[in-house]
Amino acid sequence: MIDKLSWVAIYPEIVLLVMACIIALVDLSSTSAQRTRTYILTLLTLAVVAVLTGIAANDGKTVYGFGGMVVSDPMGNWLKCFATVALMVTLVYGRPYAADRDMLRGGEMFTISMFALLGMFVMISGSNFLLIYLGLELLTLSSYALVALRRDNAVASEAAMKYFVLGAMASGFLLYGLSMLYGATGSLDVNEVFKIIASGKVNHQVLVFGLVFIVAGLAFKVGAAPFHMWVPDVYQGAPTAVTLLIGAAPELAAFAIIIRLLVEGLLPLAIDWQQMLALLAIASLLVGNLAAIAQTNLKRMLAYSTIAQMGFMLLGLVAGVVNGNTYNAQFAYSASMFYIVTYVLTTLASFGIILLLAREGFESEEITDLAGLNQRSPLYAGVMAIAMFSLAGLPPLVGFYAKLAVLQALIASGQALYIGLAVFAVIMSLIGAFYYLRVVKVMYFDAPVTASTVSAPRDVRTVLSINGLLILVLGIVPGGLMTLCANAIVATLAN
Repeated sequence: MIDKLSWVAIYPEIVLLVMACIIALVDLSSTSAQRTRTYILTLLTLAVVAVLTGIAANDGKTVYGFGGMVVSDPMGNWLKCFATVALMVTLVYGRPYAADRDMLRGGEMFTISMFALLGMFVMISGSNFLLIYLGLELLTLSSYALVALRRDNAVASEAAMKYFVLGAMASGFLLYGLSMLYGATGSLDVNEVFKIIASGKVNHQVLVFGLVFIVAGLAFKVGAAPFHMWVPDVYQGAPTAVTLLIGAAPELAAFAIIIRLLVEGLLPLAIDWQQMLALLAIASLLVGNLAAIAQTNLKRMLAYSTIAQMGFMLLGLVAGVVNGNTYNAQFAYSASMFYIVTYVLTTLASFGIILLLAREGFESEEITDLAGLNQRSPLYAGVMAIAMFSLAGLPPLVGFYAKLAVLQALIASGQALYIGLAVFAVIMSLIGAFYYLRVVKVMYFDAPVTASTVSAPRDVRTVLSINGLLILVLGIVPGGLMTLCANAIVATLAN
């Protein structure tokens, strides 16, 4: 018999699943081109789920359910809450764009997005290899469908095919690595695997062999080099609303499974996977920043920017265990969590502006399309400038504090190698500042291509203003969010 705690551990997932099915049925009777009823129902559902996960996270309790397969802890619940809010914001920004391109005619965008979020929730809650993999597959299959949502668009269909083929390969890597660990330890339970590995009774070579495949699969999911091939093509080819769907909230879920697998399950192998992550971080910072300089397409530039940003996030995970000692772990992992949360916040603002400037028959994808935006709309130019400055890591914006937190974690380790990595990251950030500042230069100093003013629905205008303001405010007073991330990581490590 399933105990009561098991249901408590997954009630946000139950609400999300039931409402996704109900909304799919309600949408069948909708005739509105804007799908207003479906849109409002989806946002209300997501708001309820965000509140439920926020309350659970604030309680600070860790609950295991279904024989330890599922865990509800502060880190997981906060990441679920942030992912839900990110999806809400994405749908607010993306609805006018999708309506102009006849992408709402079946309402699939809303229902598939909710199933993608359910996949993220399962990934975040999973404390079992099989469950984590099932959540990952639910998310990726939903993502493939979303990328190909414009069935009559050849570019989007090509992007979906590339994503599908490379995604299948990455899933194979991850599954093979997990099967190697299962073969070596005889368990699929994350906590049980930790205990068995810590006992030292398992062949180390077999574990490392499986670990290589797991890290490769995870690197693909976050878009780290050299497993980044899909990111620029999918970001550019997918409809911009879908690019934001797959580029924001899923990064939070990817961070969660890195923590679940590598920290909670494979911490005794930290000396091995930290070296792998360090190489991935170096490659991502190099490839992302250098390739972004050559881009003229804004979405493609932001894709390479994402690769570089993920490299920075991985640096925080590299410094958790020093000489077998975990004293630096809570600072390093909380810095990475803070980084990924603030990165998603900034990504929402930057793609929100691209979606706003796009109109029927015109994709605002080239950097030159932003020319003279300040003369046409100072507010939207200001929000985009804040997002670009934050991604570049300039004070007093939240991106600066996020980078500083990761660098502090590296330096606090006291290891010459990690201090060298911090110096390398700073140099790469200076190179990266060029392509972010180029966007600001185009908006403020180039002559506008068109004299038309930029208009937006009230909900988009309001959310976009709040989004930009949060990037600024969290940069000035980052303590609250940083403490939240630190407490969540401490609670996870304690269990």
